[in-house]
Amino acid sequence: MTPEAAILALLGQRAEGATICPSEAARLLAGPQGDWRAEMEAVHAATDALLARGAVTLSWKGVPMQKRRGPYRIARR
Repeated sequence: MTPEAAILALLGQRAEGATICPSEAARLLAGPQGDWRAEMEAVHAATDALLARGAVTLSWKGVPMQKRRGPYRIARR
């Protein structure tokens, strides 16, 4: 599974308007015994690509973000 596919799969399981933490996608990629922190760079890059295509939006504590920086949540557009 690619990082983009992991993000989109998790978002597909959530209610409309719900968000995911990028670490959830990293944990999905790493698997039960894997090092999810090692997957975070790929998840961040996939988030940037999805954002550039307009497939997702980012926010933190309900405030929309134009680009990824610091902590963030991912939602479907």
